[in-house]
Amino acid sequence: MPQGSDVADVAPMPRHQHLIVTVYGLYARNQGGTFAVADLIRLLGELGMESAGVRSAVSRLKKRGVLVSVKRGGAAAYKLSPELEDVFTAGDERIFSPRRAKKDDGWLLASFSVPEARRHLRHKLRTILTRVGCGQVSPGLWIAPGALANEVELQVRRAGLMSYVDLFRATHLTESQINEKVGQWWDLPSLEALYTDFLVRHEPVLQRWLQRAGEDDDSPALLRQAFADYIPMVTAWRRLPYMDPGLPEDYLPERWHGLAAQQLFTQLHELLGPCAHEYAMSIVGASQPVAS
Repeated sequence: MPQGSDVADVAPMPRHQHLIVTVYGLYARNQGGTFAVADLIRLLGELGMESAGVRSAVSRLKKRGVLVSVKRGGAAAYKLSPELEDVFTAGDERIFSPRRAKKDDGWLLASFSVPEARRHLRHKLRTILTRVGCGQVSPGLWIAPGALANEVELQVRRAGLMSYVDLFRATHLTESQINEKVGQWWDLPSLEALYTDFLVRHEPVLQRWLQRAGEDDDSPALLRQAFADYIPMVTAWRRLPYMDPGLPEDYLPERWHGLAAQQLFTQLHELLGPCAHEYAMSIVGASQPVAS
């Protein structure tokens, strides 16, 4: 466990847009994908965001096609883009139920060739493969644990780039070299640094809540604090399972902090998630329009 006793309890607040996406991903689907603007401002106010900042971030998300404006009960509201529903659903499994591959699971190979006239698509394709957790064997050949096959195909198809890509199931035949090769295909030191940062910043949050264990307290103040701790934690975490391909433990460096970080996230999710959900629903659920 990295040393971090001199680091502040509270991590720097993630960008407003990232927090909003987290809140929508966690709670909006219980509300038909929609939040009234007033409710969203109140929720994000618990995270230190001012009304103007919320509106500005929502406007940027609307321009990006993440949110669409609607009316709910006659009030202004924003809804998740229907085109992103499958992305959020797939994200639930990747973020909250990650799977670490076994040595005998095999590999996925993604081979692509893009004509020179459309070379701008190469960067787009490489970005997609990187974000889903693939490693680069060579410029036109990428690799991932076999368990990521469906997700890789989904993301490439969503981008309309499947005509440039061939996907293969594969077995690596030179097992004695695999640990060295994995270190070439993925930037594990950079990923390790991100996991270390997550541990340093959020381990004190867990310790603070564990000290409250046994307290008979389900007050609004406790629920509000759980929400305020949970949302930034999930926001900081949710990109990491995408950057981490879920390599078998046998292929990871010794004392890999990703394993401890996953355990910490799971503990905080189980400890704070229900209280944060109850608080969020007390805000957004209370303002649902009554059916006629």
